[in-house]
Amino acid sequence: MQEILLNVESKETRYAVLKNGTLHDLIIERKKNRQLTGNIYRGRVTNILHNIQSAFIDINEGENGFIHISDILENTQKFQEMFEMDFDWDYDISKTGARQRRESDISKIMKLDQPVLVQVVKEPIGTKGARLTSNISIPGRYLVLLPNTPHRGVSRKIEDASSRERLKKLIRAFEMPKDMGLICRTASVNATPEMLIEEATELLRTWQNIVENFHKASKPTCLYEESDLIKRAVLTAVDKKFDRLLVDDYATYQRCKRLYAKYSGEHSLKIELYRDKTPMFERFNVEREIDRALRRKIWLPSGGYLFFDRTEAMYTIDVNSGRSTYQSASSDVEEALVHINMEAAEEIARQLRIRNIGGLVICDFIDMRSRKNQRRVLDRLKEAMKDDSAKCTILGMSEFGLVEMTRQRSRESLTQTIFTNCPYCIGSGMIKSHESVSVEIERAIKKLISQQQQFGLELVSHPDLDNYLAHQQDKEHFRKLTEKMNAELRFDNNDNLHLNEFQFYSTINGKKLET
Repeated sequence: MQEILLNVESKETRYAVLKNGTLHDLIIERKKNRQLTGNIYRGRVTNILHNIQSAFIDINEGENGFIHISDILENTQKFQEMFEMDFDWDYDISKTGARQRRESDISKIMKLDQPVLVQVVKEPIGTKGARLTSNISIPGRYLVLLPNTPHRGVSRKIEDASSRERLKKLIRAFEMPKDMGLICRTASVNATPEMLIEEATELLRTWQNIVENFHKASKPTCLYEESDLIKRAVLTAVDKKFDRLLVDDYATYQRCKRLYAKYSGEHSLKIELYRDKTPMFERFNVEREIDRALRRKIWLPSGGYLFFDRTEAMYTIDVNSGRSTYQSASSDVEEALVHINMEAAEEIARQLRIRNIGGLVICDFIDMRSRKNQRRVLDRLKEAMKDDSAKCTILGMSEFGLVEMTRQRSRESLTQTIFTNCPYCIGSGMIKSHESVSVEIERAIKKLISQQQQFGLELVSHPDLDNYLAHQQDKEHFRKLTEKMNAELRFDNNDNLHLNEFQFYSTINGKKLET
């Protein structure tokens, strides 16, 4: 059984994919850090770096965005990466070489304070601004419109030859401006010609609105926003034929039903409102898996374990035999090590998705003598990584059992989302941010009232956290939340508490409450 869980809080939306009851993928999106990838902006050039042929562009989203000349000139690889698939282009890419050689100087293309139309292709992470491109693409359900690139292509994931030819003929026949292109996405294989024409017309209308708003605007502004997490969850459930979408917020549940109505003929999806008093992520053991994914050490079923470490340049994953209890029929030590490595390969792929680790990753498997066994483990890792929506490249295994791989960095990792630098050790360690603790307090309030029937509460926290809650108006939100649940909430602070620590007391009997 495959299902999606959507947990909606005031500051955070969490999306979890379960396969046969096991957490398969996780996305945590904070409201203040909404996804920017796919958004289109009217930007302003603030600085040109001639030595690396790049520019910084103000898009009014915090740090300035960054664009390289390869993201200004035609770059087909960018579209392949952005839509997480390979495309079979109906276009001679070699013809673009002359243009790229002719316009190889960024100063000939961009000037200071020039208004530019750009799209975000990579999220801002830490102090790095968003990665931008001027090769705009507007995705729909079945098609992707390329307003300034004359490609007509079909996804290679559509393997049926007759379907590919039918779609190629269809998009070639579309009456569109010559300098515009179209890509048929995987879902288009089930679409009728009328549905494709209707969507192509809608995408063209969207592009015309973007251009009109670009000329009307006088400062950096967002002209088009990509689908949010809720809409992506519904489309993913339909595309991948999931069995159920479970939501714990009534307004979000109603929105999911409305979004699904348009695609109900494609797949029979159960959309249900979670009504149990036990928090949904707790009921399905997702909270436990999130806590596990924040640890350095991960135990494997056989007794082996993984160590996850981060350096400035890469992530390293070390596989250890630990207290392994696996016994092969012939007590073959090599086969026992292969079994641990096989388990590790599957868990590594799962943890990379849950933790959203991006960039260079080095996996240190337990040494195996046989090249055949090394290939078995490598094949298992590659097979497990096929389910990953992020683009991954895996190299061969070295004689030392090391596997080098890269994983596309699309957004902040789980650790970056939840933690911030620790003031107790001057940044050499990590503690949870005030925002993360505020989210936990909200969950604890709901749990205490609905599960434990505690209707008189006092929240005690560190003075710094207490000030944060007041400044961010979280206290007011918590008061309204408790009033809505027919309860009362008071606040106090205690500087003996850790910055991440908070305690609840009953105002009826003064006893400390366990959350």
